[in-house]
Amino acid sequence: MKYIKSVFFTVLLLLSFPFFTKAQVLNDPATIKTVQSALDNIYNYEFDDADLIINQVEKKYPNHPVTLILDSFILYWKYLPIKDHPAKSKEYIQKLNLCLEAINKKFGKNSSDPEAVFYTMVARGYMAMMYNYRGEMMNAAGEGKKAYNAFSEGMNLMNKNPEFYFTSGMYNYYVELYPELHPMVKPLMLFFKDGDKALGLKQIDTGTRLGVITKAESCYYLAHIYLKYESKPEKAAVYTEKLAGLYPKNPVYVMRNTEALLLSGNYDGAAKYINTLKRFPNGFFPLALHTFQGIVFEKDAKNDAAAQKEYLLALKTPHDDQYTKEYYAMAYAGLARIANRAGNKAKAKEYYKKVLEKAEYKSVIREAKGFK
Repeated sequence: MKYIKSVFFTVLLLLSFPFFTKAQVLNDPATIKTVQSALDNIYNYEFDDADLIINQVEKKYPNHPVTLILDSFILYWKYLPIKDHPAKSKEYIQKLNLCLEAINKKFGKNSSDPEAVFYTMVARGYMAMMYNYRGEMMNAAGEGKKAYNAFSEGMNLMNKNPEFYFTSGMYNYYVELYPELHPMVKPLMLFFKDGDKALGLKQIDTGTRLGVITKAESCYYLAHIYLKYESKPEKAAVYTEKLAGLYPKNPVYVMRNTEALLLSGNYDGAAKYINTLKRFPNGFFPLALHTFQGIVFEKDAKNDAAAQKEYLLALKTPHDDQYTKEYYAMAYAGLARIANRAGNKAKAKEYYKKVLEKAEYKSVIREAKGFK
């Protein structure tokens, strides 16, 4: 079951965005521009403006799956993390089911029409992600399998639309990465088409430049890969700064950009984004703020006492497994370094043990395992 959860979560990363192929909407340049405006508003937390724009699309294309996808996207971002809002989670699933019904009505059941394939992939991918985070693994596996089938059908469409660089790149990278991290599943990966991590990174980068609707997702997940797996925060910062510049009201993008800048040693560049995070006192953002302030005090100001205080505050602050779990690991690692400098090696080892219980970033795990 752990394997199913991890694989389908990886698949979901490939699918968690709305985009369109050659179809009625895409052949209407004015509507595509309108859809892009709606997405820009959603990413920038301007949800009322997005609603008005989506209504324009609905009037022009009544009962089209695109409007239901956009509606669900608003719910996802407005109530982040949506799994913590039961009523909105239910509404979110209902929107996605309505999208699937609209696809069947417009294209027929199990249609191979490119647009039908993609809307199906997006809707089922979002549902699988929701079930995954709620711990409903059988439902997640079922939706993930259906989403993956649709994704497989669409793999051959990359050269027909630049939006496909993102999905193809994500597949090429993760299908090779996963068995490296979990050798026991290598025999099962025989059922998957071979990938190429270097090619995958290039394809996602192309998506950040040529993609229109997938630009933000390409930037976000490429930065995530460079932070978590490649241990190259300076490369991640290239993409997070683009996101933070385009969508300055999005606290997730601000948070990720601050992280990338700090981990790459750009403390001055991170300062203004730390101040921006102070505007978000609720949810899991205070954990990020305390962790980031701890890093600044420790590594830039060389003030271990102030850093220790911030790290301890971070560990007392709620986190979210999807967005801020790693900051717990970073806080424990900071406390370990401070304890070691104070000559308390036993305490440092204790903290690094906590790091390994939380950490997923290769760089953080390497630091903890390397302490002797």
